[in-house]
Amino acid sequence: MQYSHFSIEEREFIQAQMWQKQSVRSIAKVLGRSPSSVSREINRNIPLQRSYRPRLANERALAKRKCRGRKLRLKSGFLRRYVIEHLIAGYSPEQISGRLPIDHKGESISHEAIYQYVYSMVYRAGHSVMKPGYFDLRPYLKRRHKRRVPKGMRKSQRVFRPIGISIDMRPSVVRQRSRVGDWESDTVESKDHKPGINTLVERKTGLVLITKLKDKTSAATLEAIRLRFNALPPQTKITVTFDNGKENQYWQELEKATGARTYFAHPYSSWERGTNENTNGLARWYWPKGTNFETIPDEEIRAVEYALNTRPRKRLGYRTPLEVFNACLSGRQESVALQG
Repeated sequence: MQYSHFSIEEREFIQAQMWQKQSVRSIAKVLGRSPSSVSREINRNIPLQRSYRPRLANERALAKRKCRGRKLRLKSGFLRRYVIEHLIAGYSPEQISGRLPIDHKGESISHEAIYQYVYSMVYRAGHSVMKPGYFDLRPYLKRRHKRRVPKGMRKSQRVFRPIGISIDMRPSVVRQRSRVGDWESDTVESKDHKPGINTLVERKTGLVLITKLKDKTSAATLEAIRLRFNALPPQTKITVTFDNGKENQYWQELEKATGARTYFAHPYSSWERGTNENTNGLARWYWPKGTNFETIPDEEIRAVEYALNTRPRKRLGYRTPLEVFNACLSGRQESVALQG
């Protein structure tokens, strides 16, 4: 027997019989329905008003009927093409969402809809295999998560004394990101603990400078930062915040060479250099863990640096780090030119 939805007349009959204290089985017998169907209908709609309301139950049923079945995501072919094109180009869903109305007035899409579109292509929301005929876009997400999971928390760690001046002594204006010239530095390690790259990120604009390291010594890190800072105007080199890696032991020599004051975050407190940590995560999209940077040509390093500096950022109103950095220097110093 083919199932049919309850009609409004049947729902009104259910209400009348409930007022007369009739049992579910007797109501089902008169209607020619199974007792379980009548029971579900009653239980589904009683919690709203503490009593069964046939008109309200009918309205809810009609509304749910419109939404049943597969939910279409990014229904427009134009939106799908735009999203896929920019995901492959290295944009995050949030950047795509923010940039779309700038590139195409009147168009909009939420970043959550993009995430749902990406994971809808995989059975069980990423917990199983790809659906036939679909293209896996998860590798183009910055963190490459196979499935969406809630964020966890790290376990507590021992805290050691920093090798230089503590971040506690750093001026509060650095935390406010109200000026250009406050940098964060870190080392991205290569395969098998070989020499990697140094990343310098300016906190206000997000401008990143990426330099290949000759070796893992403090002298190599000092030389990399000194060379990059030499190309910048003096007013853009105020402070540098490091972690407590051994490669940062020549901090005093760096202060003498560049004029920038150096500070050290607390050990195991990566959030104190969140801008740098986030940028390293973006760099890992181009160079996954296990990359041997000794085999990466300098031209590729410069190309990735340029790509990161010309990507729109939400906190910059979807302008690029290079645009904002040059705008901050406008009228005071020549713009910084990066070659892609």
